[in-house]
Amino acid sequence: MRVAMIGSGYVGLVSGACFADFGHVVTCVDKDVSKINDLQNGKIPIFEPGLKKLVARNVAENRLSFTTDTAGAVRDADAVFIAVGTPSRRGDGHADLSYVYAAAEEIADIIEGFTLIITKSTVPVGTGDEIEAIIKRVRPDAEFCVVSNPEFLREGAAINDFKRPDRVVVGLNGDAPAAARAADIMRQIYRPLYLNETPMLFTNRRTSELIKYAANAFLATKITFINEMADLCEQVGADIQQVSRGIGLDGRIGAKFLNAGPGYGGSCFPKDTLAIIKTAQDFGSPVTIIEAVEKANKARKLSMAGKIIQACGGDVAGKTIALLGLAFKPNTDDMRDAPSLDIVPALQAAGAKITAYDPEAMGEARRLLKDISYADNAYAGLDGADALVILTEWDQFRALDLRRVKTLLRAPIVVDLRNIYRPEDMTALGFEYTGIGRPQTTIHELKLS
Repeated sequence: MRVAMIGSGYVGLVSGACFADFGHVVTCVDKDVSKINDLQNGKIPIFEPGLKKLVARNVAENRLSFTTDTAGAVRDADAVFIAVGTPSRRGDGHADLSYVYAAAEEIADIIEGFTLIITKSTVPVGTGDEIEAIIKRVRPDAEFCVVSNPEFLREGAAINDFKRPDRVVVGLNGDAPAAARAADIMRQIYRPLYLNETPMLFTNRRTSELIKYAANAFLATKITFINEMADLCEQVGADIQQVSRGIGLDGRIGAKFLNAGPGYGGSCFPKDTLAIIKTAQDFGSPVTIIEAVEKANKARKLSMAGKIIQACGGDVAGKTIALLGLAFKPNTDDMRDAPSLDIVPALQAAGAKITAYDPEAMGEARRLLKDISYADNAYAGLDGADALVILTEWDQFRALDLRRVKTLLRAPIVVDLRNIYRPEDMTALGFEYTGIGRPQTTIHELKLS
């Protein structure tokens, strides 16, 4: 099939490359001329493991191409995906749908014959209805069907997530013949997954739109829950690693997203939790649990700065703190809502000097974080530092030469906000080690009645 992907950002580029690898002929479209030029020259604008090779292979086999010519791509397509950004709108937290609606208007002017228009962008409930209304207004004579097909990609594992998903969700409305035709096209598009018995869940459009937000809000809740349990562990003398394992072995709960840390970030959870809160408020059905999650996660990031300061004796004025990791998670260069964006300014406000290293995110970090010294490798920033803080659990940070680390640091203080080291090992090496949700030196005595 011939597929047009409107938007060549993270979702559009990964989805387009994977569809091409399925055997479809895909044209990725973007208004950003420099981005398209880079893609045409083999330069990938984001870091995602395996993506560069995937793109290169499918370009070489003439299944994947890039253009700014929306009209040409749409006219030739059997299916048109909208995969443009939906960032939080400044001022009120609602999803900014201006790019989605602009794409819908542009598509409406171009389509010829029956066209399947598929929303891959994360959009609030009712967006598909508005897209349909826009197209009908611009082209009352058009034959089309608007489908919701949310993505469930994790940055750093997006290609595997696309090719081996837990499920494919398809939301469609409309008259029976058009809906049946749309469902058939969607089955053809995802045929390689369908043959592998990946569940395809067909719902109405609004249900599909809400599934995406509900899934992300639930995962954000799970992360926030385990972070609060970690705080409780520190006070009562329990170990969050064992608590996570103990509850994660329960099949009703599951082990994923139960790793305590400095709070969630990235391109999805922060904006999607906020968007579902705003949608619920608009419909008079508040989601108080998600509201509490969003509030707790903000507080979590700032509290991590306090944890670092406490580990440094309660005062970091004039001290140098060496950070390993700046991106919100490993295997990505994404800095959006990363905990580092809150922790670094808080430490600087307390008088600390910051050195930092991240394998992929320093280019973006330089734009967002000021007055930081950036190191060339994991060890370069440690020389003479008063403490080491591990912010992102990149694999290369999991097996540091700890004896070398100790000789480089002015004081043997390590704050591990991802729990990638064992407290007993660090103590044996002479470090003053602080993790997340591990027992502290002084434990409050529990009084049993």
